[in-house]
Amino acid sequence: MRGLFALLAWSFVAAVVLVGGAAGTVYWGYKDASAPGPATTPHTIVIPAHTGISAIARLLRQNGVIRHPIVFEVAAKVTGRGGALKSGEYEFPAGISMFGAMDLLDSGKTVRHLLTIPEGLTSDEIVALVKRAPGLAGDPGPVPPEGSLLPETYAYSYGDSRAGLLERMHQSMKAALAQAWAHRRADLYLTTPQQAVILASVVEKEAKRADERAHIAGVFINRLRLGMRLQSDPTVIFALTGEKSGHLGRPLTHADLAVDSPYNTYIATGLPPGPITNPGKSSLLAATRPEHTDDMYFVADGNGGHIFAKTLAEHNRNVALYRHGLGESEPASPVAPVAQATPPVPPPKPPLPAPHQRCRHVAGHRCAH
Repeated sequence: MRGLFALLAWSFVAAVVLVGGAAGTVYWGYKDASAPGPATTPHTIVIPAHTGISAIARLLRQNGVIRHPIVFEVAAKVTGRGGALKSGEYEFPAGISMFGAMDLLDSGKTVRHLLTIPEGLTSDEIVALVKRAPGLAGDPGPVPPEGSLLPETYAYSYGDSRAGLLERMHQSMKAALAQAWAHRRADLYLTTPQQAVILASVVEKEAKRADERAHIAGVFINRLRLGMRLQSDPTVIFALTGEKSGHLGRPLTHADLAVDSPYNTYIATGLPPGPITNPGKSSLLAATRPEHTDDMYFVADGNGGHIFAKTLAEHNRNVALYRHGLGESEPASPVAPVAQATPPVPPPKPPLPAPHQRCRHVAGHRCAH
């Protein structure tokens, strides 16, 4: 009998020890999972899709976010978060606890990357930026039509598709164009949203200052009303380079201005057949709400802006003043305005200004820049 009591006593003691040990282990595990982690700096980690709890725990340990993978795994299972941990790219703050890491993975708040698309790029250039953007996946697909992508800053997550991001740019352009067209000027000469995109693309390439976009658009509208050629250098550059870059890399020549292309607004009347770049919201607004002006010409002022003129004589004086400001003594050659859609005899070609000049214009005075 005494032996039985002794056995029972030892069993009780063992049970107490085991329970106490288990309780101690649980308490230690809870404290470990709640305590600040070992990371002294933020860590960005990609959790691949279909990664299990054990693999996630190992990744966190390998990157110095947690100390004990087994504690993370057990805690995730005990708290019921094991199936809620989401894949993606996460930034774990310095000192984040295991429970904090679980909350972050449960939230799905992945790192947001930003890709800025500058105004005035061709679609080919935009696709090149998307191809180089870190973290995107998949092939972007065919190059979208010119003028169909809205230049903006876009946020995306690791693993988002390149084609999907380009589609977002396309939908953003559709929305921006619809809004601009809905608020167009009541007497706007343009008749379709596509014409607005085309004009906006030319304005985008001509205007270097935001406050001049509507004024430049107003000049082009005036010329369209009178059947005058736009004579915009960027359209010639597009005719020569196509959609690859929109950058010629050298001054325009008289031969360039005679290139046989519907995009060459020195020989073709009206708007080009399509956009020459992807215009931003400001240029869309300028094209749909152009400034009321009597001006028909403009020339670069040498400081990123333009000097506008109502008459050809005034324009030629502005050109001469511009050349004088550059230190050239020879006045600008007189040129004839393009008042007809197809003049029977083309005007004589004036001599080109020096290659270093930046003489932006829309009529008569042909120059290199």
